[in-house]
Amino acid sequence: MVLASEKKILVVDDEPDVRNFLVTCIADAGFQVETAANGEEALKKIEANPPDLMTLDMVMPRKSGIQVMRTLRENPKFKDLPVIVITAHAHDEFGREDLKSFNAFVSGNRPRYTLEKPVSPQKLVKAICDILSVGIDQEKEQAASDQEAVIRLVQSSDQETLRKIKEMLANR
Repeated sequence: MVLASEKKILVVDDEPDVRNFLVTCIADAGFQVETAANGEEALKKIEANPPDLMTLDMVMPRKSGIQVMRTLRENPKFKDLPVIVITAHAHDEFGREDLKSFNAFVSGNRPRYTLEKPVSPQKLVKAICDILSVGIDQEKEQAASDQEAVIRLVQSSDQETLRKIKEMLANR
């Protein structure tokens, strides 16, 4: 079985917080991770040291996700690089046209998955594992599930509860 630690993922997103979140999810699952803050930087990194898979934001300055995809698909060396599109714009004016453009690609050249932000760590890691035929060990899968439960709990908490949690953690 192929191990996650043998696979390198390139995370491409112009938002530092999103990029850091994705890196954490992917690294916690055991993968090697590199980042790029825009499409131009991503293409340079791919050319220098190709990843096994790339996550790609659609709406970015300098070179959009669709422009990156077109560039990759035109290059025989990178035309089969697996891509997971991660976007907050699947249903708005910014992303609707890009999604149509992605769907216009020949079926073998389309992104393998399109995930909407906010993406859950479990869905992201499952998509990566499915594409790369990587098994994730049960301990890491349970940790990801626990992390997702904590995130949901914090997101649903009121300000007073969050203040108490912060105090409790500070007093450890």
